[in-house]
Amino acid sequence: MPVEVDLHLHTTLSDGRLSPTELVRLVAKNGLKVVAITDHDITDGLEEAFEAAKAFPQLTIIPGVELSTDIPGNEVHMLGYYMDYKGARFQATLSRFREGRVGRAQEMVRKLAELGMPVEWERVVQIAGEGTIGRPHIAQALVEKGYFQYPQQAFERHLGRNGLAYAEREKMTPQEAVRLVREAGGVAAIAHPASLFGLVNVLAQLKQAGMQGMEVHYAEYDGPTRTRLAGAARRHGLLPCGGSDYHAFGTPGERLPGDLGPPMQTAVRLRELAKANALVRRP
Repeated sequence: MPVEVDLHLHTTLSDGRLSPTELVRLVAKNGLKVVAITDHDITDGLEEAFEAAKAFPQLTIIPGVELSTDIPGNEVHMLGYYMDYKGARFQATLSRFREGRVGRAQEMVRKLAELGMPVEWERVVQIAGEGTIGRPHIAQALVEKGYFQYPQQAFERHLGRNGLAYAEREKMTPQEAVRLVREAGGVAAIAHPASLFGLVNVLAQLKQAGMQGMEVHYAEYDGPTRTRLAGAARRHGLLPCGGSDYHAFGTPGERLPGDLGPPMQTAVRLRELAKANALVRRP
C-alpha cells in the first residue's frame, strides 16, 4: 500500500536543504496526501508551504515544529502538530531557543578551531541562510573543508552529544515542551524514541504531562523496532506517528518522503485530537 502520510519533514528554515516550496513539490510528486513540516524551533516556513500547496489540492500541510529537550543523559526531541503557531507566547519561546542555538554554534566553532579543524563562522551563517543556525550547518562547513566526507561523520566524532566539540545550550525539559504545545492547542509526540534509555518510564511521565503521540513509523527503523514501539504506543494510549525525518542531505541511504510513514488513519486521528485540544483551550 503506498505511503500517503509523512509527519516529520525539514526545510531550509532549520537544517533541511529544500525550501518549503521545493519540499511541497517533492512530497506532492511522491504521492503524499498529508505531511507535517517540523522545522527545529521555528515555524517561519509554514506560510510559504501553505502557499505552495495551493497548486496541489490533494495535499494537506499540517503546521508542526520539532523541539530539542533534555533529560539526564539524553536529548529528547518533541514534535508538535496543529499548534496555534502564531501565538505570542509560543513564538517568544521559540525565539529564545533559537538565540541559544546561535551562541552554542559559535562555541562549537571555537572548540573545533582548538582541535585543529577551523571553519569560518561567516561560512556557517551563509550555509544556514534564512534558517535557524544549528549543528548541521557546522557539519556541512566541515565537509566543505574536507575534514569529513559526510555530515553524519562530523556528528559521530565531534558534534554529537559526546563529541569533542559539543557545547550545551538552553533547553526545555520534555514535560515543558509538551505543555508548550498543548497550551497552544496542539498535539505533542515524542520523536525517534527507540534508543532512549528507560523508554517505558519516559513515556509514562510524558503521557501524564499531556503527550498524545509517539513516533513508531520512523523511516530509519526496521520492522522489529516498529513492532516494539507500536506495542508501547498501544500500552500507553499514544497515537503511533512517524515519517521520513527528511532533510535532503544527500547522504547514502537517506530515506525519502514516501518511503515509510503512518497510515492515513493516523492523520485523521491526529486532526481529531487537535480539534479536541483547541476546544479545551476556548474560554
